[in-house]
Amino acid sequence: MKKFLIFLTVALLSSCIKESGPVVTGLERAYLAGNGVFIMNEGNFRSGNGSLSFFSYDSMKIYNNIFREANDRPLGDVPYSMGINGKTAFILVNNSDKIEVANLNDMKSVTTIEKIVSPRYISFINSQKAYVTSLYSDSIRVIDLQSNIATGYVPLENTSESIVASSSTAYAANWTGGSKIFVINTLTDKVTDSIEVGIEPESMVVDRNNTLWVLCNGGWKRENYAELVAINTSTNKISKKYTFPSLSDSPTCLQIDGSGQFLYYLHDGVRRMDIGSETLPATSFIPQAGYFFYRLGVNPFNNEVFVTDARDYLQKGIVLRYSPEGSFLSLLEADVIPGNMFFKSATE
Repeated sequence: MKKFLIFLTVALLSSCIKESGPVVTGLERAYLAGNGVFIMNEGNFRSGNGSLSFFSYDSMKIYNNIFREANDRPLGDVPYSMGINGKTAFILVNNSDKIEVANLNDMKSVTTIEKIVSPRYISFINSQKAYVTSLYSDSIRVIDLQSNIATGYVPLENTSESIVASSSTAYAANWTGGSKIFVINTLTDKVTDSIEVGIEPESMVVDRNNTLWVLCNGGWKRENYAELVAINTSTNKISKKYTFPSLSDSPTCLQIDGSGQFLYYLHDGVRRMDIGSETLPATSFIPQAGYFFYRLGVNPFNNEVFVTDARDYLQKGIVLRYSPEGSFLSLLEADVIPGNMFFKSATE
């Protein structure tokens, strides 16, 4: 009976929701030149059905399978994240051990960087090089951006997940079973220090004051409390620490708005927090309302909030779009397991 009521609630909510135009899968790609949102559709593990979608603000439509339409071949197995460097997109395809490099405005392939062990995230250090973290390797790959070739490594003690760069320093999170943030000198590609934080730091952002915020989910065994940690990047010391009240709390997907003032993360809906707050938010900024939030993104150009729902992880998932004030705007049908999102401005 309970499952029926949940299903009925979701069905009723869905019947009242407007979609932002029909899904478009044709070869028309002029939409890519404008403002929009890239959605990484992970697909099913080892099925090779991952894909890339794009929501265009110009047409208010979502375009699916844009990489395949542009290149007449599939994107790969579990496209996980993306980086934008000028007019070039770097698409990290996790279980295919590769990075697809494509023209940002039409998704035509430039090259494929292969033999990158389980790539997770990319950080552009300068115009010459980028760092790529790995789920399984105990080192970070160094990518030469002039040749698009992997040229070296940054040795670590463990695997790495989220990564951000600040001035001549990069910070890489040791996620899987770890509790450290590695401090890397980007001039020498060497680890110079590490910062002990909570268990499994899984996402990081830098705010307007150049403070590094780290969300630690506490680990899958739920034996440790989740934490939100603030780090002074001038001293690499922890300046604030917020502990979640229950061992069952498992927050994910830390994001920040375009002003660098408000933090967002997933925890029983979307939570929103001012960087000056002394306490964690007690209530949801955006309730789940019958959905099952999977990934979160905040558009830095207009502060709209995007959340994905992978549904049953078999059928096509959806993307929910909200205003900066948290009001529902539209529902978009993506592809199988819509995950991380990346935002594009027309100037890029």
